[in-house]
Amino acid sequence: MDNLLSIVTFMPTLAAVILAVFLRGDDEAAQRNAKWVALIASGVTFLLSLFLLTGFDASDPSFQFVEERDWVLGLQYRMGVDGLSVLFVMLNTFLMPLVILSCWNVTHRTKEYMIAFLVLETLMTGVFCALDMVLFYLFFEGALIPMFLIIGIWGGDRRVYAAFKFFLYTFFGSVFMLVGMVAMYIDAGTTCIAACGPDVTGLLHHEFSSSTITVLGTHVIGGMQTLLWLAFFISFAVKMPMWPVHTWLPDAHVQAPTGGSIVLAAVLLKMGGYGFLRFSLPMFPIGTKMMEPLVFWISAIAIVYTSLVALVQTDMKKVIAYSSVAHMGYATMGIFAANQQGVDGAIFQMLSHGFISGALFLCVGVVYDRMHTRDIAAYGGLINRMPGYAIVFMFFTMANAGLPGTSGFIGEFLTLIGIFEDSTWVAFVAATGVILSASYGLWLYKRVMLGDLIKESLKTISDMNTREKAIFAPLVALTLILGIFPGLVTDITGPSVEALVAENLAAQANFAPGVEVAENASH
Repeated sequence: MDNLLSIVTFMPTLAAVILAVFLRGDDEAAQRNAKWVALIASGVTFLLSLFLLTGFDASDPSFQFVEERDWVLGLQYRMGVDGLSVLFVMLNTFLMPLVILSCWNVTHRTKEYMIAFLVLETLMTGVFCALDMVLFYLFFEGALIPMFLIIGIWGGDRRVYAAFKFFLYTFFGSVFMLVGMVAMYIDAGTTCIAACGPDVTGLLHHEFSSSTITVLGTHVIGGMQTLLWLAFFISFAVKMPMWPVHTWLPDAHVQAPTGGSIVLAAVLLKMGGYGFLRFSLPMFPIGTKMMEPLVFWISAIAIVYTSLVALVQTDMKKVIAYSSVAHMGYATMGIFAANQQGVDGAIFQMLSHGFISGALFLCVGVVYDRMHTRDIAAYGGLINRMPGYAIVFMFFTMANAGLPGTSGFIGEFLTLIGIFEDSTWVAFVAATGVILSASYGLWLYKRVMLGDLIKESLKTISDMNTREKAIFAPLVALTLILGIFPGLVTDITGPSVEALVAENLAAQANFAPGVEVAENASH
């Protein structure tokens, strides 16, 4: 199908325009129509995206479904996917109908709520498909706007504070990326990420200078590559988010509505990890090598520190939010291990985390819709009234802790193998996160689900309804299927990861002969 990527990308926005132009009023019928239009549009988008997956040649590491055309101001509109990106597109399109279903009880400005999610779906898909640096930046930054509105309008009591904190943190980080992009354009003379035309190799194959330079009296080994790596690292680290720039995430999660929390954890955070894979590793291999120890130890600290913080939280959402920071620590370690197991594991971890974290936030949403509180102390003994919910909650709690047989185990196992090849000590510290993850997960489960049903307010609470069961069913299925058959992911990502790792190692092997490094160090 011609222009399939563009159709998948912009179908949700087309539905958003239809809602904005043709749907009037805010009565019950209008609210219901808005939800159905959003659900149908997101569902059709997912079905269309399946053609991307079925038509994708996993043995080919190059970009596929490529679209190129003139755009504005001399810029080019370029879209395409490879093994590093196609599954993130699928994650986004798969989750959005479930997110819409989870919002079925929303009654405040329902049309605008649905429009925000539909536009957000377009922008997140665009990030994973863009093959032009400017186009990538527009999608990347544009995604801030609907999420800012979702938190700021439909969030909790401190929603405005959380929305502005989210926006300012992520926007501040992206300023550095913008400066880096300008420098890249000046040096390379193109904004193409991949080759475009016979005479333009694209940024992926442009050799940015790695000669040692002096900046403010400091010798920078790796030169321009190290500086560009730092500029992009700041932006993507905030988006992931990595310790210590993670503090916006718990506030955003706690104040966001359930649907916003799902999208934020499951897809939006992955834009940072994808940025590392698309820009940092292939474009700045020398900078990556120079800064590798920094990333390893920041990630290891994040895993341990945020897991310990999760243990002392009193809000259910905050436990899961800090858990997300810890699990993204495995992803960043795997990415910058820059070997086959590490990068494969990082991608698997991000995809798996999308299902599991989204399901855990849904679990919180189920009881919040009934009791209107996320305070852990307000619950206890729910297993007596909600046996079905108790099974689902336990399943995803254990998957989040990396239980063998679930997708959570595969990602963590592969990343730990990858990091072990580089640093035994970092791998050892990171492995403690598996124990800590089980600790805070089971602690939360015990406080909420087990024991006697003492509180009067809980004695009439009802178990999951049909809609909620329908939302959890595909998430349970995929978490199990990918845990048993990880090849469904690694067979698709493998060739692209292999090519990425080979090019990265080749660039590093040709860098800085020992004499040059020794001379630079002597200064």
